[in-house]
Amino acid sequence: MTPEQTAAAAPAASAASAEEARVGVVTPAPASGAVAATPSRVDVSPEAATFLVSLTAQHGPLMFHQSGGCCDGSSPMCYPVGFFRVGAVDVHLGDLHVDGIDPIEVYMSRSQFEYWKYTHLTIDVVPGRGAGFSVESPEGKRFLIRSRMLTEAELDYFKD
Repeated sequence: MTPEQTAAAAPAASAASAEEARVGVVTPAPASGAVAATPSRVDVSPEAATFLVSLTAQHGPLMFHQSGGCCDGSSPMCYPVGFFRVGAVDVHLGDLHVDGIDPIEVYMSRSQFEYWKYTHLTIDVVPGRGAGFSVESPEGKRFLIRSRMLTEAELDYFKD
């Protein structure tokens, strides 16, 4: 791992807590050469997982679309299922698995995926103002992406 990758992964590389185990968070990169049981391109922080349970209780099943820029920058936008239409130009990155709620599908436009295809994305939540019509906007929080480079083993797993 390069120094830049190590620095980027350091905040997420804390010891696994009971909460992380409960929601299945696998943010740090697997050990060199190792592959997680089932590699994923997306994950969720414990804080975001807890928040998603609350948002699901308010709004019903949810989904994410990683916006591609423009007015809202590039941020994960969270919508009730059916409020945002995905199509042939979108890539399904994977599902977030949080105890107590249905899996949450995560999408990104195919053109943006070409730039991000070598990265693992973790959806986190921080205090701040949410963007656009994302459901967290009125809650005084916003979702953001924490990224790291995929390992060689993960890249091999995702090869076409």
